[in-house]
Amino acid sequence: MSIKRKEIPAEEIEKQLAICAELRQSFEGAVPLALVDTYGCQQNEEDSEKIRGYLVEMGYEMTEDEFEADVVILNTCAVREHAEMRVFGNLGALTHTKKKNPNQIIAVCGCMVQQEHVVEKIKKSFRHVDLVFGPDELWRFPELLYSAMSRKKRVFAPGSGDGRVAEGVPHLRSDKVRAWLSIMNGCNNFCTYCIVPYTRFRERSRLPEEIVKEARQLVAEGYKEITLLGQNVNSYGLDLEEKISFAELIRRVNDIEGDFIIRFMTSHPKDATQELFEAMRDCEKCEKHLHLPLQSGSDRILKAMNRYYDSEKYLAQVEKVRSFIPDIVLTTDIIVGFPNETDEDFEDTLRLIEKVKFDAMFTFIYSKRVGTPAAEMPDPFTREKKQRHFDRLIEAQNAISEEKHREYIGKTLRVLVDGRDKEEGVLTARTNGGRLVRICGDEGLIGCFVNAKITDCNTWALKGEII
Repeated sequence: MSIKRKEIPAEEIEKQLAICAELRQSFEGAVPLALVDTYGCQQNEEDSEKIRGYLVEMGYEMTEDEFEADVVILNTCAVREHAEMRVFGNLGALTHTKKKNPNQIIAVCGCMVQQEHVVEKIKKSFRHVDLVFGPDELWRFPELLYSAMSRKKRVFAPGSGDGRVAEGVPHLRSDKVRAWLSIMNGCNNFCTYCIVPYTRFRERSRLPEEIVKEARQLVAEGYKEITLLGQNVNSYGLDLEEKISFAELIRRVNDIEGDFIIRFMTSHPKDATQELFEAMRDCEKCEKHLHLPLQSGSDRILKAMNRYYDSEKYLAQVEKVRSFIPDIVLTTDIIVGFPNETDEDFEDTLRLIEKVKFDAMFTFIYSKRVGTPAAEMPDPFTREKKQRHFDRLIEAQNAISEEKHREYIGKTLRVLVDGRDKEEGVLTARTNGGRLVRICGDEGLIGCFVNAKITDCNTWALKGEII
């Protein structure tokens, strides 16, 4: 199912910015404080940057203290139950800040509030929440906040999923080296375990010229890493009148002058094409890393998940991308304990992991999501059994990851220094394939490319010396 893409007129964004200016003036020189608490994926991180961008336009400064904040916003995630429970726990704790400051505005946004049962729970159990809005309504956040502040009534705007795309929303980016750049939103795949198509709705692509314009501006501002974001970047452009592939978009961003890295996430295996692999090979700025979520090595479970491929097709994709980019860094996602997953199904996954030898793997125990087909499937296996499978998978992958890392010892790699490590005097950096490298150096190197000779490693990172 698809929907017709609708561009929000520029005048509507200008109207929101005018509301920002009106709110700023109403503060009469005072500096109000705001806290934005983000849960979940990189798409949510980018959404929070837009929320902060609007807040700065209104005159707010950011704080990490919920007691001193005049506005508290929880940008939520619905993918896993744990994230939802954290949100509800933190909402309960905010009753204390509201008692201390009755004029405090508490808002909840993001994917959780696209679920009817969540909205009803907020209405009944968290009456101190003033504003609720979904991802599709973020573009008019100033209008919604103004309404909550001026009317003294609770405002609920979960969103309709009617295909709207907004340009010109300001950002306050959380990093000075790495930038998120959303190229699309929504998902059309309907994996049976996933809530995203119901919370982010159908796929809508931004126009390529707007993406390239934003990327060029980021490079001009000094960003050294740009990550193109989408629930399934491989289907970028299919909803546009003038069709353009994701591979072509990478080539256009690669043509921007400057020294920077292009990263992207996430790719669905069924839509990963030879054209994409060729673009990754040909574009010198594009990372040589592909995150290709497998989810399971069992054909029976893959069918139950509605993943559109089997293990043979997945292995063919791995073989193809490695034929174009032999040194590709390949990472994946695995769900353990999907409903009715047997020991045999799990062993299929373990065998495939050993065969592919992923560089890294992100593993999750299945989390039931209300409203998804998988939530209605029988799930007879205990949490303890799922945990045992999870632990075995982690143990197997850790051995593979360390083996892969040892191949780098003695090599010199160009890395982007992107931050400080927890250890004093140690910096973090990333290779062109996204591998984490820990190096000693001055903080003035953050945001710079350097050459590092790899001297040691562990399961999760390389250790290097600047040369």
